Amino acid sequence: MTIISMSSKELKRLEVIRQLDEGRFVRSHASVLLGLSVKQIQRLLNVYRDHGPPGLVSKKRGHPSNRTYPAGFHAQVIALVQARYQDFGPTLVHEKLATCHQIDLSVATLRGWMIDAGIWVPRRLRERRVYQPRYRRECFGELIQIDGSEHYWFEDRGPPCTLLVYIDDATGRLLELRFVPSESTFDYFLSTQRYLQRYGKPVAFYSDKHSIFRVNRPGALNGDGMTQFGRALHELNIDIICANSSQAKGRVERVNRTLQDRLVKELRLAGISDMTAANAFLPAYMEGFNAQFAKPPLQERDLHRPLQDHEDLDDILCWQEDRTVSNSLTLQYDRVLYLLEPDDLTRRLQRRKVRVYDFPDGTIDIRYRGRSLPFTVFDKVRQVRQAEVVSNKRLSAALRFCQERQATERITRSRKAPARRAQRQQLKERGINPVLLSASP
Repeated sequence: MTIISMSSKELKRLEVIRQLDEGRFVRSHASVLLGLSVKQIQRLLNVYRDHGPPGLVSKKRGHPSNRTYPAGFHAQVIALVQARYQDFGPTLVHEKLATCHQIDLSVATLRGWMIDAGIWVPRRLRERRVYQPRYRRECFGELIQIDGSEHYWFEDRGPPCTLLVYIDDATGRLLELRFVPSESTFDYFLSTQRYLQRYGKPVAFYSDKHSIFRVNRPGALNGDGMTQFGRALHELNIDIICANSSQAKGRVERVNRTLQDRLVKELRLAGISDMTAANAFLPAYMEGFNAQFAKPPLQERDLHRPLQDHEDLDDILCWQEDRTVSNSLTLQYDRVLYLLEPDDLTRRLQRRKVRVYDFPDGTIDIRYRGRSLPFTVFDKVRQVRQAEVVSNKRLSAALRFCQERQATERITRSRKAPARRAQRQQLKERGINPVLLSASP
């Protein structure tokens, strides 16, 4: 008895051709069932009648594929990869083989060869990184985790915004919540000032690597290597620590997920759809949240320190930049030219540095060694608007600002267009070419 090995595809062909040979249906019907042409169906029928079921078995079975590579080619490629590209990924190896060695291999084939040779470990077989749990800090005020959570907090009732979250690591208590358009230095200034006025100075803040907290440019030579927020905390004798991963500051990340579920529903039940009403709602919500979820600290000590008499939060928690006074007693800041009023002090400040204080409410103050200088605003400096560096967390707010600015400029230009057209028409009536007039010096 002969055993015939057939694939599922060949078994289906055998069944259809057998029924066709028995006259159960015509060739056009078999053509539809097998997805073959009528001529091919006739060829298969002839082979079946001459040789029986074995005739439908593929003749290539047991023979090398027509697309197989020459003998020794596989070993040659693997030896080349082991010699020069041992730590390269399959995609990069594919690029190097094609550009440097004129070897054309698909990434999938190369990946399979590298896996068989033990050069590459597929992602599903790699050992996952283990994140060991970290004990809470022992005392209240020892470490405060801060973060901003961008979310559709008002669902479809309002645009997305960011919730600034301050949480104590030792107790899990929410210490400060505030809705803002996006994470910015001024918003963190305001939230930190509210926190310090309520609790005092903690030992350290724990944050991510956002550019508000850390200078992320390698090799940055300008300035003192400290952000505005870092400078303010340094003046207050508060440390800032940046986590190396999201898992490291898991306390605030987990509470963000909890708030994105619970707080969103509470805002919906309260009928709140804007940041002003939501910020007024947050103090009562924090009190109830802390009563339900906060834990007692391991030690009863409160490590918050009181503010010193010389620590003026309004002056410290603002944007500060140094500027050099010109010989004409002027300086530039934020594309605005400022004129110092000439007096006995300002006349001696030519080519010296003064400090500009930019407060969150938009107020500007210019000081020299702590003494305010009288000044007037001359005019905005006309500069071409450069491309702004915007972090990923502020991209949504930046795009909304661009849309609003473009809409305002479009409305302004549309209002000015009729006046321009009327002026050009008057010039034409007087025999003056407005194009030549605008091009003349």
